[in-house]
Amino acid sequence: MWGTSIVGFGSYDYTYGSGRSGTWMMTGFSPRKQDLTIYIMPGVKAFPALLAKLGPHRTGTSCLYLKRLADVHLSTLRKLIAEGYKVMKKTHGGAVKSSVKK
Repeated sequence: MWGTSIVGFGSYDYTYGSGRSGTWMMTGFSPRKQDLTIYIMPGVKAFPALLAKLGPHRTGTSCLYLKRLADVHLSTLRKLIAEGYKVMKKTHGGAVKSSVKK
C-alpha cells in the first residue's frame, strides 16, 4: 500500500533536479470515487498505439483514468501496464524492491 488508497507494485528511487528524492511504485492502481486510476510511471503518452486500442479513458502525465473496466479492452490494458513496468525496470537498472511501503 502506498498511502491509504493506492496499491502499488515494485518500487524505485528518484531524485529531482532540485535535490528532492524519494521512493515510489513502478506501477499501481487506486479505486477512486470518480475513476479507477492506473499509474503508468514512464508516462502514458509513451504508449500511443496501446492507448488508441484501449477504449474510453482520460489521461494525466502518468495516470490513466477509467470509468469502468468493462468498457476497456482488457488485454490492451494488461499490455499497457506490463510495458510501463518493463520500461521502469529497464530505466532504473532492474533494481526492483519488493518491500511493502506504509
